[in-house]
Amino acid sequence: MGGNPRKMLSAGSLRASIRGDGLIMENEITFKDELAPGVKLIKVRAPLIAKKARSGQFVILRASEDGERIPLTLIDWDPKEGTITLVFREVGASTKELGRLEVGDAIHDLVGPLGRPGEVAFYGRACVIGGGVAIAAAYERAKSLKEAGNSLTAIIGARTAGQLIFKDQLRKVVDRLYTTTDDGSEGVKGSPSDLLRSLLESGERFDLVFAVGPEALMKSVSEATRPYNIKTIVSLNSLMVDGTGMCGCCRVTVGGRTMFTCVDGPEFDAHLVDFDELMARLRMYEEEERLALKVVGRRCRG
Repeated sequence: MGGNPRKMLSAGSLRASIRGDGLIMENEITFKDELAPGVKLIKVRAPLIAKKARSGQFVILRASEDGERIPLTLIDWDPKEGTITLVFREVGASTKELGRLEVGDAIHDLVGPLGRPGEVAFYGRACVIGGGVAIAAAYERAKSLKEAGNSLTAIIGARTAGQLIFKDQLRKVVDRLYTTTDDGSEGVKGSPSDLLRSLLESGERFDLVFAVGPEALMKSVSEATRPYNIKTIVSLNSLMVDGTGMCGCCRVTVGGRTMFTCVDGPEFDAHLVDFDELMARLRMYEEEERLALKVVGRRCRG
């Protein structure tokens, strides 16, 4: 199902290394910014990945030799510069470790691009929805859909105003931008799916809805569009290990069939995804993650 793993791995850098000229370091962080509290953006030198990347794909990385493998969506890539852009929230032990790396440091290993590229085409009226740190991924897809000639609406949401990232970038791309916050500190109080439902009930129609973010948000978006038979695509963030279809860790049920998010996705028809099963699988290792955070905390204090 995953094709030839060696061919997939050849597109990425397997270890951080110094090139023969001693000047360019693979997987080096060339830029770093904090977009919101605990939300980091990094640009990484990865010319092979930047050359092959497509919308909707992702990479898997380890910050250190002992680190956990983390899948991150490609937010941007520059083949001429040879860099890729990643955005992540420091929530677990591994993302906190990644967040401690600075410009000039190298990520231990990085592989990609992985996953099937997203379907980018002219649909007509499209709506892109992003929640939390995944607003960054929504921005990437918004750019691609706009370049394809679509009339574009974006709805983004976060817990509070300070966590609404990529607003300025989205305003330059979309025709209409709506914001929502859980606490009502900016835009409409509530979630992006609440606002989408209101738009649909008022007579608004879209030819495509694309959603990325927390699983509960994507499920709610799917439920909102189902009665109107609107094509709805979601980008899933399943548990992953190898990212090439061999381990089965990222399996998800789509239309009654078992699919692998890493090679069959990460994008699927929202109306066919078993979100309840997906969310249950994502909760499987919560206790282990809490223990890992305690270990990281002790290391930092030590």
